[in-house]
Amino acid sequence: MTTRAMAEFVAQLRFEALPEAVRRQACRLVLDAVGCAVSAWTEDAGKARIAGAVAAMYPASAGAEGAGVIGVAGQPAQPAFAALANGILVNAADNDDTHKRALLHAGSVVVPVALAMAQAGGLDGRRCLAALVAGYEVAVRVGMAVMPTHYRFWHSTATNGTFGAAAAAAHALGLDADGVQRALGLAGTQAAGLNTFFESGDMTKSLHPGKAALNGILSAQLAGLGMTSPPNMLEHPKGYLNAFSLEPDAAALTRGLGTEWEILQNGFKSFPSILASHSPIQATLALVRRHAIDPARIARITNETYNTVLSHFSSKEVGSVMAARISVPYCIAVAAVDGALTQAQFDPARINDPLVRRVLARTEVIADAALNARYPAEFPARVTITLEDGPSFTETVLLPKGDPGQPLSDAELEAKFRDNCAASLTPERTAQLQAAIQGLPEAGSLRALTGLLTFSGG
Repeated sequence: MTTRAMAEFVAQLRFEALPEAVRRQACRLVLDAVGCAVSAWTEDAGKARIAGAVAAMYPASAGAEGAGVIGVAGQPAQPAFAALANGILVNAADNDDTHKRALLHAGSVVVPVALAMAQAGGLDGRRCLAALVAGYEVAVRVGMAVMPTHYRFWHSTATNGTFGAAAAAAHALGLDADGVQRALGLAGTQAAGLNTFFESGDMTKSLHPGKAALNGILSAQLAGLGMTSPPNMLEHPKGYLNAFSLEPDAAALTRGLGTEWEILQNGFKSFPSILASHSPIQATLALVRRHAIDPARIARITNETYNTVLSHFSSKEVGSVMAARISVPYCIAVAAVDGALTQAQFDPARINDPLVRRVLARTEVIADAALNARYPAEFPARVTITLEDGPSFTETVLLPKGDPGQPLSDAELEAKFRDNCAASLTPERTAQLQAAIQGLPEAGSLRALTGLLTFSGG
């Protein structure tokens, strides 16, 4: 059975047997996720406040180790709720990693689970990273098995991420294959998360990874207590794949499992916005810089691209910061006006700037059949800027910077981490935190890392 095969993989996975590239990528993913969580305290204070309150609402039991919420000092929480809070934080500013074929932000689900379970269980760094790898491999394979039709209604980070969270938690608890299998079954019956937020830009987008993390830990804990579940949750005729996809691909679950590492296909974001915006942002920036375009002269901008951008990310109703981050037209427009796309471009003052609004009104997303055929292997965008006096300029980007095909170097990823931490941590504290994360393979516990993460962000 497919579910059984995944359970055996999770139960048998050992850090020592992982390829060096996978070990290194696991540390990179922790570094990126933690940096995103730290930045949430300045980039989305509303979500950070809620995440901090979760720690107070669900404190660790007396005498228990508990787990830390990033940025909250002196208040360890129950592991499942620490993972909930940290999942919200990692995803808050929409700057977290993405697996493009699964269209899943695994870092905002799996990293919080691995950290929470390792802290609460007193695990060493290798056990933490092995749990993380198990979670990534399961989450993205489930995602690939139900995409693309899954994305019509379901937020894949929430739904498919639940399986990855359960796998990571089950591995951290040391469950055998039977236990992992039960955990995956329990995860499948709890998986949820709707894409309704794409129009409103509300906080459910960031609740989803946190809740997936919580549900995954709960699934593993219940499985450890002996709670039963469908043994073939993924492949059953009424199971997850058939319920959540119009054309499920069960073979994707185990294809290359244990030999082809999907964690290496995770990309890191160069811009703090929806991944679908990255290729058109790059194209726009190339045009305005190359041709010194005066934004006041822009008559029209078109983004010819794949179908999902038009159906999911083309709203011009940007009444909130998150709505702006997930609006491809807004990201293009503000990049054209400012010649940059950083956190500053999502300040409410920029979102409401009259010139930005005028260019936004003139920006359109167009689905192109030829470019759609290149998706999801590529995330193509062909941007054309037409000026009021007639001339037009076009730039095509097939893979955005940060994609595995155009990867961020270690230096670039570390620079992103420093930028994310700059507003909350001193350079010295940031360097210590980076060293602790990169030293996880040799760490006998997560105690030093935990101390660095609790920096009183609130």
